[in-house]
Amino acid sequence: MDLFSPVALGDLQLSNRLVMAPLTRMRSGSEGVPGPLVAEHYAQRASLGLIVTEGTYLNGESQGFVGQPGIVTDAQQEGWRAVAEAVHAGGGKIVMQVMHAGRVTHPETTGGDRIVGPSAIAIQGETHTPTGKQPYPVPHALTTEEVAGVVADFVAASRRAVDAGLDGVEIHSANGYLLHEFLAPSSNHRDDQYGGSPENRARLVVEIATAVAAEIGAGRVGVRISPEHNIQDALETDPADVEATYSALVEGLRPLGLAYLSVLHADPSGGLVQGLRKQFEGHLMVNSGFGVVTSRQDALDLVAEGTADSVAVGRMAIANPDLVRRWQEDLPENEPNPATFYADGAEGYTDYPFVDAPA
Repeated sequence: MDLFSPVALGDLQLSNRLVMAPLTRMRSGSEGVPGPLVAEHYAQRASLGLIVTEGTYLNGESQGFVGQPGIVTDAQQEGWRAVAEAVHAGGGKIVMQVMHAGRVTHPETTGGDRIVGPSAIAIQGETHTPTGKQPYPVPHALTTEEVAGVVADFVAASRRAVDAGLDGVEIHSANGYLLHEFLAPSSNHRDDQYGGSPENRARLVVEIATAVAAEIGAGRVGVRISPEHNIQDALETDPADVEATYSALVEGLRPLGLAYLSVLHADPSGGLVQGLRKQFEGHLMVNSGFGVVTSRQDALDLVAEGTADSVAVGRMAIANPDLVRRWQEDLPENEPNPATFYADGAEGYTDYPFVDAPA
């Protein structure tokens, strides 16, 4: 296989296997409506085989960041429609990462009275809010009935996304947010059908993927996981439990025929990731770097050696809107500016030059 060869992910026909990873950028204002600047940013990167949007909240309680986009209101849906149209005009494909922040937020960010999680266990540390840093509060432990409401909200958000013209959705089950909190034994101390055993902790993700696939078609649905990421107090430090939990998860996902499984892991060629790939029996997308930038050679090798079917790239996609051309022709790269990752405005967002831009 070759990084620049076309590939089908379920119903998604991609021109190459280089994917823009979901990247929080906080450019959607206090109302969570992606505007023309957001549309321009994504459209600039339409030559990538697939764009996965930044995590997009699906109800008020699920918002994790100031300036994060949502897919709850009609205005937000129409904002995303303009984004999808701009990407499609450039020949690209785009799916929405649908996200619930869970306990990784604060009422000052969500505008609500509470935050929620699988159990009433707070994250150690502080979060950014509109009024500055605040300690993470103890979350409300979702009742069994409220968990069913979370499933319904994922379905409704996914329906809105495809109705807005996006090509599909990615269910965010990684990075310490709500669905990962259910998977991780450190954050899930439940005693109902969603807690305890690996199968029970994996149940919510399977239920959401099943319901979303039934609503919009399995060939338009991906799932992102980050086993052993150990971030935001979603700790998975027992290798046997990690393998059992994610095996149970993938066993539940496999019969659905989803578009892809996206795995963020430091060792994508290792036994855990490759074992899950074999069990999944579908398209594997990998992201090899969270603390480490994925290089051109890394991406080429991951596909050429058969470790993955596609590669999700973050920071180099931020800095190089024409990354496909630069990597295909081995051209020099722009360097990303971390100071502008989480900011307002065009700087570090839409002003990275294309390779043919005048000096």
